[in-house]
Amino acid sequence: MQSYVKHYVTKKSDLEPGWHVMDASGKTLGRFASEIAVLLMGKHKPQYVTNLNTGDFVVVVNANKVAVTGKKLEQKIYYRYSGYHGGLNEQKLSTVLEKSPERVIKQAVKGMLPKNTMGKHMLSRLKIYAGASHPHEAQVNAGQIQQSEEA
Repeated sequence: MQSYVKHYVTKKSDLEPGWHVMDASGKTLGRFASEIAVLLMGKHKPQYVTNLNTGDFVVVVNANKVAVTGKKLEQKIYYRYSGYHGGLNEQKLSTVLEKSPERVIKQAVKGMLPKNTMGKHMLSRLKIYAGASHPHEAQVNAGQIQQSEEA
C-alpha cells in the first residue's frame, strides 16, 4: 500500500508581509543590498515560492551614510540614457551620493532582484530615506504588535 505525502502549496491568501527597518550607516553597499534583496524576495521565509511575491516591506534609513570600499567613490559610474542622440549622462558615485543617496541603494538592490514584473513589485516594497526618520512607524509598530500577540 502506497502512502502519499500531501505537499503544502503557498496561496496568496496565506501571505502576510512584515515590515523591517534597516539602518545603512557604516554598512558596505553591496552586502547591505543583498540583505535587503533577500527580504524583498521572501527567501528568508519557509513559504517562499517563485510565482508569488512572498517578500516583506523594507524601510532603509540613513541612506546617506552607506559605505563603499576601495576607490569606488571616484571609479564607479552611473549611466542614464534619455533616448536621444548625445543623451548619455554619466555621474560618479560620489556625486550621486551627495545629490540623491536613495538612488544608490535602490539601483544596487534592483540589480539583485528578478528582471520581470515580479521584480518591479518587489522593488516597490522598498522605502529608502536619507535621514534617520521615516513616515512608516505605524506599519512597523503594527507588525510588532501582531507578533507579540501571537506569541
